[in-house]
Amino acid sequence: MLPRLLTAIIASAAALLPSHAFADALRPVVVELFTSEGCSSCPPADRLLSELSDTRTDVLPLAFHVTYWNRLGWKDPFSFDGADARQARYAQRFRGFEYTPEMVVDGKAELVGSDRSAAGTAIERAKSDGVTAATVHATRSNGGVSVSIGRGLGRAHVLLIGYDARHVTAIGRGENAGRTLTESNVVRSIVDIGEWSGAALTLRADAVAGEHQVVLLEADDDAIVGAANVINTGEAPVR
Repeated sequence: MLPRLLTAIIASAAALLPSHAFADALRPVVVELFTSEGCSSCPPADRLLSELSDTRTDVLPLAFHVTYWNRLGWKDPFSFDGADARQARYAQRFRGFEYTPEMVVDGKAELVGSDRSAAGTAIERAKSDGVTAATVHATRSNGGVSVSIGRGLGRAHVLLIGYDARHVTAIGRGENAGRTLTESNVVRSIVDIGEWSGAALTLRADAVAGEHQVVLLEADDDAIVGAANVINTGEAPVR
C-alpha cells in the first residue's frame, strides 16, 4: 500500500511541474578551446573539440580563435578581439598568462587543449559537480533572440554566443603552412546581453553573427551555471 501511495504522490507532484522541468535539470558541460590557425600545436586540440562536437550530446564545445598569432605570418580569419578578452579573464584566474591551445571546462577547470585524458577527467568532474542556477530557454525570430531564465539562486551574466558549425581552411603561411584544417563550433561573436539575479527574467537581444547561437549564464567567478541552445525558427543566420 505504501509504495502505491508514494507513487501517487510523486505522480501528482510531477503533474504540477512544467513538462520541461526534469529535462532542464541537466545541461551540457561547456568546453571552451582557445586556439589559432597560426599555432602548430593547435590542430590536435581542434580535432579533439571536433570529436566532442560530433560524439557528445552532453558537451557544448566552443572554439575561440585568438588574434595574437596573426602577426606571425598567417591571419586567422576567425580570430577576433572578443576571444582575446575572454581568455585574458581566464588568465587572471588560472596561469596568469594566455597560451594556445588552452581548454577551459565550465569556467572552472583549465588544461592544455590537446590533453585528452585531462579533458575527459575535467568533463566528467563537471558533470558531477556542475551547478545549474536556473533553467534557460531561448528562441530566435524576427531578427532577434528571446531569452527566458527561470527563478533560482545567485547572480550571473547572460552571454549570447554565435558560432559556425564547421570550417575547412587551407593555410597558406605561418606554422601550419600547407595544411588544411577542419575546425568545429567556431565562435564568431560573444555579447553580454544582461544580468540575472535570481528572479525570473526575460530578455530580448539582436541576433549575433554565427550559424548557431547559445546562451550561457556566467557567475561572477567565471563559472558557467546555465546553458541552452537557441532554437532557430527558420531564419537565415547572421553572417
